[in-house]
Amino acid sequence: MNLVEDLRAFLRPDQVTVNETERAHHAQDESYHTPVLPDVVVFAESSEDVVAVMRFAHDRRIPVTAFAVGSSLEGHTIPVRAGISLDLMRMNRVLEIRPDDFLVRVQPGVTKDQLNEALRRHGLFFSVDPGANASVGGMAATNASGTTTVRYGVMRDQVRALKVVLSDGRVLHTGSLAAKSSSGYHLTGLFVGSEGTLGIFTELWLRVFGLPEKVVAARAAFSDVAACVRASTAIMGSGVAVARMELCDPQILRGVNRFKGTDYPEVPTLFFEFHGTKAGLAQEIEPVREICLGEGCAVFEFVESEEARRRLWDARHVAATAFTAQYPGKRHLATDVCVPLSKLADAVENARLLIDQSDVPGGIVGHVGDGNFHAVLVVNPDEATEVAAAYHIHEKLVEHALAVGGTCTGEHGVGLGKRRFQIIEHQDSLSLMRDIKHLLDPLQILNPGKLVSD
Repeated sequence: MNLVEDLRAFLRPDQVTVNETERAHHAQDESYHTPVLPDVVVFAESSEDVVAVMRFAHDRRIPVTAFAVGSSLEGHTIPVRAGISLDLMRMNRVLEIRPDDFLVRVQPGVTKDQLNEALRRHGLFFSVDPGANASVGGMAATNASGTTTVRYGVMRDQVRALKVVLSDGRVLHTGSLAAKSSSGYHLTGLFVGSEGTLGIFTELWLRVFGLPEKVVAARAAFSDVAACVRASTAIMGSGVAVARMELCDPQILRGVNRFKGTDYPEVPTLFFEFHGTKAGLAQEIEPVREICLGEGCAVFEFVESEEARRRLWDARHVAATAFTAQYPGKRHLATDVCVPLSKLADAVENARLLIDQSDVPGGIVGHVGDGNFHAVLVVNPDEATEVAAAYHIHEKLVEHALAVGGTCTGEHGVGLGKRRFQIIEHQDSLSLMRDIKHLLDPLQILNPGKLVSD
């Protein structure tokens, strides 16, 4: 079997390549996991292309791993069993915008920033903001979230309907355009977060929001991390609809200052953003300021101009990159446990203690309004002792999160890095998840070796 010639029998030559540079690009994501070269890279340009590729792969039992931007942090797009890397980035059209329904229909290769650019002229925006300019298909595959989750929800809350190609090439439409439904099983929710192991998205209907009349950002500096977390929990209980509320610890801000040339005080800090009307925001911000001051906040600073807000939020978005840049030759090992809000302060303090007791450099950032935080660890992937020490911290973070009713991943997904925790977190349901996988992908060709694979 000549894989390239067989694929080119029903695709154009430029859609199929074994170019070494392309294969290397599709062998990895932004994680520390070991790259694996696919046998071939295929660039899909339509739903029909995806159907044809899946039928071909199913007939020949060839593994298929979907790929887009490649910004995932847990090895989701690494083709661990080689085969076909199916690149969806040419499927990047915004197909339909329905302003009156607050809905948009897109192909999976559309990126977050591209979508927001198209929506802006209609006075709309897409709320999910994972930091990276990820594809919406990839974001749906991992049930991504990010800084705005505290107000608008995760990716699963924004996906109204899907067009999915199954492992044998069948096409499935899930959901409807209605705002709610009590009809049938929630298949859309099943596919969102399935990490390309159950099907490949070719169209998505997404919920969008009206652009706020006014946006204000703020920064609150504290003497210790526990005070930050206590303030964030109190703010959530106050009823104020904060749009973003993010924690950066001193180690993270030290890295940001060096990386961006900023001069933020290197102390535990909360970054806020508020969306609303001019009159309404004044009433919402003051209670937040009072709560922060009550928890010992030393500095509470408002930021209103768009340029200043972008500069402030850029500090948060580059946090992991900035911290890692201090350690040339090392890679970012991602963690992202999520715990109930009442347990967050203890979990963050436990994370800081674990890092301080190790030789692994690490900082902490978090979406503290929803209980999700990240210990940013950096290691040399080629040094077994460093990787083992980071794994130890990671395992202890997960153990603590699960013990208090949390989860091993709040937004990054399982991929390769968190597979070993699935049997612990899902003791009663993992076998059912595997049954679903076998039902929809009996030949185990869709992104094998990931999530709940045997």
